[in-house]
Amino acid sequence: MIFKNTEKQKMSKELVSALDALEEEKGIKAEVLIAALEEALKKAYEKNYDESENVEVQFDKKKGSIKVYAVKTVVDEIEEPYEQISLEEALELNKAYEVGDEIRFEVTPKDFGRLAAQTAKQIIMQKVREAERGVVYDNFVGYEDEIITGEVEREDSRYLYIILPGNQMAAMKPNDQMPSENYQMGDKIKVLVSQVQNEQKGPQVFVSRTHPDLVKRLFEAEVPEVFDGTVEIKSIAREAGDRSKIAVYSHNENLDAVGTMVGQRGARVQSVVTELSGENMDIVEWTEDPAEFIKNSLNPAEVVEVIFDPTNDRAATVLVPDYQLSLAIGKRGQNARLAARLTGFKIDIKPESAREEVIAELENQSTDNSVAENIEEVELDDNSEE
Repeated sequence: MIFKNTEKQKMSKELVSALDALEEEKGIKAEVLIAALEEALKKAYEKNYDESENVEVQFDKKKGSIKVYAVKTVVDEIEEPYEQISLEEALELNKAYEVGDEIRFEVTPKDFGRLAAQTAKQIIMQKVREAERGVVYDNFVGYEDEIITGEVEREDSRYLYIILPGNQMAAMKPNDQMPSENYQMGDKIKVLVSQVQNEQKGPQVFVSRTHPDLVKRLFEAEVPEVFDGTVEIKSIAREAGDRSKIAVYSHNENLDAVGTMVGQRGARVQSVVTELSGENMDIVEWTEDPAEFIKNSLNPAEVVEVIFDPTNDRAATVLVPDYQLSLAIGKRGQNARLAARLTGFKIDIKPESAREEVIAELENQSTDNSVAENIEEVELDDNSEE
């Protein structure tokens, strides 16, 4: 090599020390670095010296030495000179060789040490970056669907950027921002970690203020009975910044789920409302009885009757007192819309005075469907006879 022995030894010592330090400080296994280094040096050799040769690069961690070997397979008749050696030549080297054996010849260039040092530096830097990205990803992927307090840093045309603990930057998309809030640089806000992506350029953390799970996590923090599972939040329908409906169920028959969520003098629910900039909270009792659940979901309106659609098991017509029709539907249809999302039912709200018309319409639909089914059965029978 061009390097004097002292220079080679110095490079070897530095490289081995660097590998040991990275394993200790960054948790990067030396074997991983060595494998990456050997592969990178193989490509570097092929690019700078002889790409036609079939070579291997071996790094001796104990000595810190790097050697390049040409690998040739023993054959009866040579077809690929760079990859094969005749049996006759192989036997001159060692009488034990047979066809199919691989023989390694050292072909380390004299000036390979300089290239090796440069490549080693690049590989080490690359692996350090990957390790650091991996640590960040592993850290924040565990926070998915959890609340973290961050600080507003800046905003561009795509995202609002939030600095999270550990100086990690998170992005908030426009639809994850509360329409009722204006964010200023330096504001401290609670956000839900909605998604963590391990991208090539590094982990990308996305956060939200509008996700329904933010409401759930806030109540878990405020209400011990929710945190320990005594009171279960069954479903949430949310129009962020304006109103949320929350269906709750108590696993303790002696504990009122709604009252527990509200707290004494409304203290618990008010804490969540304040955190969400005045967003209204309708907390209703969840029950297995669909009719009862639908009635509860339309709170604060009074429900006279729930009539299920015989042709659609996820649809119902709800009758309310005539004077409460607008209350049941809500401003711009919000109350009915949230109730439908909360229960998973298509809900049609009608005044109590229209009950006979509703019944007649549902009966007609049922009859029409029965006729259609009979016609279909007849057609099927006709086809089978043919």
